[in-house]
Order: sequence, then C-alpha cells, then structure tokens
Amino acid sequence: MSKIKNEFILKLKEFSKTLTEYVSVNSKEWSIKGFIDTDKNIYTISSDSKIISKILEIQLFPKFKEFATDNGYEIVLAEKQNWYPDLSFVKKDDPSINFAVDIKTTYRLDNYSGFCNGFTLGSHGKYFRDRTSSKNIQFPYAEYKAHLVLGILYTRAKSTDIDETEILKISELDTISSVITDFDFFAEEKWKISSDKGGSGNTANIGSINYIDDILKGNGVFKKLGEQVFDEYWINQGVLQVPDPKLKGQYKKLTKLSEFLEFKGINTELINKVEPKRKNKK
Repeated sequence: MSKIKNEFILKLKEFSKTLTEYVSVNSKEWSIKGFIDTDKNIYTISSDSKIISKILEIQLFPKFKEFATDNGYEIVLAEKQNWYPDLSFVKKDDPSINFAVDIKTTYRLDNYSGFCNGFTLGSHGKYFRDRTSSKNIQFPYAEYKAHLVLGILYTRAKSTDIDETEILKISELDTISSVITDFDFFAEEKWKISSDKGGSGNTANIGSINYIDDILKGNGVFKKLGEQVFDEYWINQGVLQVPDPKLKGQYKKLTKLSEFLEFKGINTELINKVEPKRKNKK
C-alpha cells in the first residue's frame, strides 16, 4: 500500500508543477480577467480570497479530471460545500484505495519577505477525532490512504490597479489588470505543512506554517515527530487536560505542542524549528 501511496503523491507533485502555465498568461498574470454577461459586458473580479479560491477551483477542474483519468482514478466531489475534502480520488480497479485532496489558496504577505497568510488545513473536530464518522466528510477519515493539499500561492494586485466598479467590453479585455499574479502550485501531505496553531478564528481548523520556503519543502513543525504525533496532537488539542505550569496542582486545556509532548514524555527538541524571524521589507 505504501508503494501506491508514494506513487500517487509523487504524481500529484509532478502534476502541480504544470498548473502555473495553465492558469497564467505572460508567464505570471492570471488568465481569468472577470465575469461576462449576455450583453458581453465584463465585470472585474473582486479581490476577495473566497471568490478567487472558488474560481481557481472551477478553472482547474478539467485538469484534475485529466490527471485522474491518466492515472486510473475517478474523482468524487464533496457532496456539500462545507464537507471535506474538495476532491476524493478513488482508484477505478480498487475502490478501497482513495486519496483526499483539498485545494487551498493563500496570498503572499505584502509587508514581510518570504511569508504568506497561511492555509487552513481542515477541521480537527468530529470526523478527525472519530475516524469512522461520516459527519461533514465524503468518506470516513480512516478510509483515505493519505490526506493531501493542492496548494496555490499568489500575489495580490495593488488596490490602486483594480477598480471593482468598472464595467468593460470584450474589446477592452487586454486592458484589464489581473487581480492576482505570480503563482506557485505545490502538493504535499497536510501533516507535513502543519503548525501547532489553529487556522482561523475560533473554529476547529488546523493551521499551516506560513514561511513559504518551508511550505514548499514540506518542512512543518511535525516533520521530525511524524504523522502519528500530528494526529494525536490535533485529536487532543483543546480537549486534553494537561498540568498548568503557572498554577501548581491545576490543569488546563491543551493548546501547545510542547505541552502535549511533555505530557506524553516525548523530547520537545523534536519540534521542528520553522519560520525564521520576520523582517520588514526595506
């Protein structure tokens, strides 16, 4: 099984490298310029990251189908919008073999060199803790042979270059600035780019590291600890009670990887050191 898993991951990594050219013009600008109506008016795309993410997903779907067909898989889409994962790749000659692929997008930060806004890597709630659960997931978590991210990094256009109120004609298409540029696509197992922090607000989402070089190298905080520790930590994050170092004899909810490792008797020096100190651009 490890051979099939490794082969799929390798092919997905190679596939991801072909996608920049597919979605770009002039080697860097996004080929999607706006929405068109029946009167052939073009409406500029909003810079809203959720809109950008959904359009990219639609644009890339034919390539995902091509990849699946070429490698003997079928794609099963998430039945509902908030279900995990975006794409399930199911092997045609053995439906018990499937891979979870989530499409994740984020932008490079303007004020820091080498950092991005980070990704949310899925929930660590019900279906993550109960690996046989069918709640908000296409197939039970344990049935997937690997959980992967197809990641998209991009640079946002300056706000002064985009007028979201502007309506243009087809003849003016070449004058429209792309809302995003400079794509980097990658594929990686999600545990390899995970941090030990939540991904968004107060929801039960796993957060990624956000130093781009480490993301592209799969150099997350669990790299030296392995996937099993990643699973155990996020299953217990916010649930397990651990000793409170500030209050002798008291306990608190687990919130840090170092606390979990100390509780388990694992050397905290195995936490992979990532993300160098941020420096403001000069």
